Amino acid sequence: MSPVKRLVALSRSPAYSPNQHRTNDAAILEEVVAALAPLGWVGTTVGERDVVAGHIPAADLYLNMCQGIAASNRLLELSLSGPIHNHPASVLNCHRHNLARILRAAELPFPETVFVPTSDPHPNGPIVRMAAEHDLLWVKRSDVHAEVTEDVVRTTLDGLASTIERFAGRGIGSIAIQGHVAGPIVKFYGVAGGSFFHWYVAEAGGQRPVEVDVERLAELANAAAAALGLEIFGGDAAIPRPDLPVLIDINDWPSFAPVRAGAARAIAERVHHLYTRERLTCSSNSKK
Repeated sequence: MSPVKRLVALSRSPAYSPNQHRTNDAAILEEVVAALAPLGWVGTTVGERDVVAGHIPAADLYLNMCQGIAASNRLLELSLSGPIHNHPASVLNCHRHNLARILRAAELPFPETVFVPTSDPHPNGPIVRMAAEHDLLWVKRSDVHAEVTEDVVRTTLDGLASTIERFAGRGIGSIAIQGHVAGPIVKFYGVAGGSFFHWYVAEAGGQRPVEVDVERLAELANAAAAALGLEIFGGDAAIPRPDLPVLIDINDWPSFAPVRAGAARAIAERVHHLYTRERLTCSSNSKK
């Protein structure tokens, strides 16, 4: 009889799961834990507040949905007893100020992005040039992904100053300004290793564009995830041309709401496979 393997699921703070995402985020974590049970895993769930406080039980494996800086830094400080997916370093890589830098270094298609403090709402030279090229601009908080609708705003150069002032009024000290990429927006979900990839059109109705190079879209999404160090990921891409997807955003461990059951199985199989492979490698090395 195989020994029981201990699993700890680290749930996301409600602050990073607004509206219906709170239920959906909790559901995917629960389903992954359930999918791991037949593989010999027994799970416990710990909240992000407990992670920040350092109250994390010893385990053979950790599933990490925490998104806050405090929780991620705490996980980096701790010597956990087992592997963690997603790793907190990859979660911090998804914070927008890191995301833009990493994707640019990886030479992946991503909108031009300028970071500015909200203390000065007047557009600088690079922003004026960006506005001349793109007409529409997107203003986003520069750290975590949107907590509320107001964290992502579409505007023009004329409306930029007042938009920045509204961000400042909410206590957000730094923002990202991006040029608009034309074309339909698609959402995608993925698991590293190519075991799972799903996409759909973000617009109402969910009808797929007539032409999308799905292979190229999956290639881009997986390349971005690899650059960031993500095992479990989701995001958005604009399709200005069927064979030229442009990554708009990518984040760690989305809810997978439309495809939760299949995603949960793929995630469970992936983390179990990695755990088993690592154990076999360690066992083999110890015998040499």
